[in-house]
Amino acid sequence: MKKMIYRKLTTDCIKFFLLVLFTISTIIWVLQAVNYLDFVIEDGHGFFVYFNYTLLSFPKIISRVYPFAIFLAFSYVLLKHEDRNELLIFWNFGIDKIDFINFFTKVSFFFVLLSLLLNAAITPIAQDKARSFIRSSDLDFFESILKPKKFVDVVKNLTIYFEKKNKNGELQNIFLNDKTSFNESQSIIAKYGKFEKRGERKILVLYEGKIINTINGEVTEFEFSKTDFNVSKFTTQSVTHQKTQENTTLELISCSVIFNNLKKDTNNRIKNKINNCSSKNLENIYKEIYSRLIKPIYITFLVTISLLLILKSKTHHTFKVYKFKIYTLGFLFIILLESSSKFISFNMLQNLLISILPLLLIFIIYCYFLITLKVYKI
Repeated sequence: MKKMIYRKLTTDCIKFFLLVLFTISTIIWVLQAVNYLDFVIEDGHGFFVYFNYTLLSFPKIISRVYPFAIFLAFSYVLLKHEDRNELLIFWNFGIDKIDFINFFTKVSFFFVLLSLLLNAAITPIAQDKARSFIRSSDLDFFESILKPKKFVDVVKNLTIYFEKKNKNGELQNIFLNDKTSFNESQSIIAKYGKFEKRGERKILVLYEGKIINTINGEVTEFEFSKTDFNVSKFTTQSVTHQKTQENTTLELISCSVIFNNLKKDTNNRIKNKINNCSSKNLENIYKEIYSRLIKPIYITFLVTISLLLILKSKTHHTFKVYKFKIYTLGFLFIILLESSSKFISFNMLQNLLISILPLLLIFIIYCYFLITLKVYKI
């Protein structure tokens, strides 16, 4: 009987957790997808890049919603069974409250492992894969983002202006500025031009104009009747380099170990193979490791907070106030969880103290259960 009750409650918690998790994540994903339309409208990427980038952002959204969904699922299911007097039936059937707490604390470990897998493996891989679509994008919607009488600089080092576009798709009175380096640039003025696709390259064919080259302050110019301008060689203004959040967990740990002199790196061979592995970025690396490996432990603490609801019956005159306090406590710790990484710094002792905080909180709340339920005589 006891196993059936535990199985039923666990199933209810999992079902409601998945419902909350995917419902809220989907809503956030849709809203975020609207903002990502800038990749097409302003940055010149195609819809294939847009679709894949937005799709691969879903694991990150799930990881952010995860703690909230856990707390809401367990607290809601417990309150629902309390309202139906089912918890009272459980206690009358001989189920001990501390055994009940022990069981669901163990169940929370499964959710911790799932969160670790999501934060430490799935999300970084998905983010890096999403960034790879931007890196490999050829700005296939580049032509569509050009607007008449407007300076467009969506690609790095290139500014384009044209007066109007005729019925044949030709751009008229074109000005281009190619800023190849700090002291070197090229300006092109053309009467008209049109885009052509040659193999994998997008070419802007220009007619009747002149090219002005500026190198170290020296200006040279020459006229042309027809010339090709390779648009495909330029890259988007979007960030394309790998961010710390996109490094694998193993890379971040390896980098941290090396900088803490726990492992020698002869001639910096390992560090050179790991993107973002530098002393200047060490604090961000510590924060990322904390977010991936330590934050999931808070899941158990959030579950134990929801278990506080079983300590009082709905018939108690202060139950409504007590319920409000539990929800307030839970949401406050979710905020603490999200902001706790800000306290991670170069100080390893401080980082260690912050890292053991979730274990300390779990121990404190478990002791509170023992004292309240009078398991041991104080």
